[in-house]
Order: sequence, then C-alpha cells, then structure tokens
Amino acid sequence: MMLAAVAGVGHVPEIPPPWLIDKSDFCVAKLKGPVGPAGYSCKNPAKVTVHDFVFSGLGMAGNTSNIISAAVTPAFDAQFPGVNGLGISIARLDLAPGGVIPMHTHPAASEILLVVRGTITAGFISSANTVYVKTLKSGDVMVFPQGLLHFQINAGGIKAIAFPSFSSANPGLQILDFALFANNLPTELVVKSTFLDAAQVKKLKGVLGGTG
Repeated sequence: MMLAAVAGVGHVPEIPPPWLIDKSDFCVAKLKGPVGPAGYSCKNPAKVTVHDFVFSGLGMAGNTSNIISAAVTPAFDAQFPGVNGLGISIARLDLAPGGVIPMHTHPAASEILLVVRGTITAGFISSANTVYVKTLKSGDVMVFPQGLLHFQINAGGIKAIAFPSFSSANPGLQILDFALFANNLPTELVVKSTFLDAAQVKKLKGVLGGTG
C-alpha cells in the first residue's frame, strides 16, 4: 500500500490506447480498413502471422535518380503492419553524392538517425530559430525533435546510407520546398509570405511542378 501510494505521487498515468485496454499484445494493421490519426484498425488476431512482424525491404538500396539524389524506403505501418499502434517505425535513407533531404518536418514523431556509411551533414532549427548542425560519420547518431524543421545532406564523395527511426508508426512528412512551390498556391501569395521575388518563385514552381 505504502509503495503504491508513493509511486503514484505526482504521476498521472497516460490513457492507454483501446487495444491495450482490451489486453491485446498488439494491433497489427488491417491495411484494407480505414486509417485515421490513431492508425489502422486491428487485424483479426487469428489471422496474424509472423510475417506481420517482419519487414525485409531495408536491405535494398533506394533509387536516387531524382531531383534530390536521395531515396527513403519506409517501414511505416502501411508497409510494416506489425508496428501499428506501437509508436515506433524505421526507414532507410540513401544519399547519392550531392544528395539532399530538403528542410522538412515530421508532425507526428521525433526522429533518431543512425549513419552506417559515408558522411552526412544534418541539422535542425528550434522554434527559437537556433540552428544545430553536425557532420556525421558512420556510427554517429543524431536526434531531431518532433515537428522541427531539419535536413540531411551527403557531405562526402561517396554514397551515404543511414537508418532513421521514429517515435510513431506513421511520422508524417511535409517538405518545406514542396509546400511552397510544388502546388497551386498563387505566386503573389508566395511572394508576399516570403522574401522572394516573383521571378524566383516562378522558377522554383517550374522546377518542382507547381502552378499558379
């Protein structure tokens, strides 16, 4: 009784997700069902197999033949049903020489990046606009707090590989450049909401496929 009382002082327990209240050990994603902010609904446990808890896609390099010379191979809930509801996921990052993952955010997760090959200059910007940048080598790890703008750039002359892990089964993604220039937001509004001139905005829209 005494220990229970002491342990409870100042601690407000988190409300567990419904699948834990039901005393289930897991909630493998039912991919054919609806998906919402809490993730996918649960697959019938009788139909769950070991294959739901194994993902084999991270051993293959991604295709870096694109405008950013980079590829991300996700193992999120949509690709790896076993992580649904567990608050974790992982991905593979391939960066060709000169490759970059532009400024972006993950609205639903913090990220921790493990470099396994090459060198990567990575950084994030705090809400106070303080910049934290470091060039990482193989074996280095860097964390990026949830929701903050961050980036990764290949800092060497060889291909770089890293594995980012996330504190969500579906971390979400918004790339700043694409948010500004890869849609139909009118040029005049982009000009007024940034310090770019119209010619620069139109050029970037042309590069990234935007209109307006």
